[in-house]
Amino acid sequence: MTTIDTTAITVELPQAFDERWSRLPGIQVDGRRITINPAQYFFRFESNTWLVADWELVKSQLLDVAETTESAVEQLALDFIKAHAESTSDPTRVLSTAYEVYAYLFRDEHLAGLGLPQITAEHLRMLREAATLMALNKVELDGHISNVGPCWFFPAATSVVFDLDDEMGGMLDEVYHGGWFNEHRRIESIKAHAALGGRLVHGCQSVPDQSGGVVAPYGASMTAFRDDLAAFKAGWIEQVYAHRVSPAA
Repeated sequence: MTTIDTTAITVELPQAFDERWSRLPGIQVDGRRITINPAQYFFRFESNTWLVADWELVKSQLLDVAETTESAVEQLALDFIKAHAESTSDPTRVLSTAYEVYAYLFRDEHLAGLGLPQITAEHLRMLREAATLMALNKVELDGHISNVGPCWFFPAATSVVFDLDDEMGGMLDEVYHGGWFNEHRRIESIKAHAALGGRLVHGCQSVPDQSGGVVAPYGASMTAFRDDLAAFKAGWIEQVYAHRVSPAA
């Protein structure tokens, strides 16, 4: 693995995270404070720059803008990113921005419209936490995947941290990428992810494939992305699952 920067990443977020995130290598949770050791946490960490935009600006200038026959929502997001996003080498800014994005996208008011009565507010909290950490993953414009952490493999990571069985882990993943299938949520997702400099893309077909998601820049090569992902995913998924805690006998 290439790790370009081994400086510990420490961030304080608005809400405390589940302490069981510490089951995964290289991450420690102490209430609202999260500390990540890149050399231990990431499978691949080749880039310490990310594209971000101010969340308050996204809320005030993008979330309520409607697409038209002349400008699709993707174009609105791309124009916003061009105008307002900037490169940062501060991972705490990425995590703080991501927390706001996913607090919005996985807010409790969505529960009634999911059509999944088994999904609760507690499950949405799990999604917010995992997706926030996922934001440190990165895809380059040429499609090369430069940063990969355990939250790339969403059901695997959440099963380790939250003791979910395979069925519920898969169901949580369905909610995570449900923006594919629900146009209202897809539009929300496209706009909100402008704060993280791109759009959420998935390498997976659906639950069983478990090829994860990442915020990729507009214009990134999805062909190269797919090929890179296929080359590494199986072995790393297995490594994540290895940290599952066996139930008491």
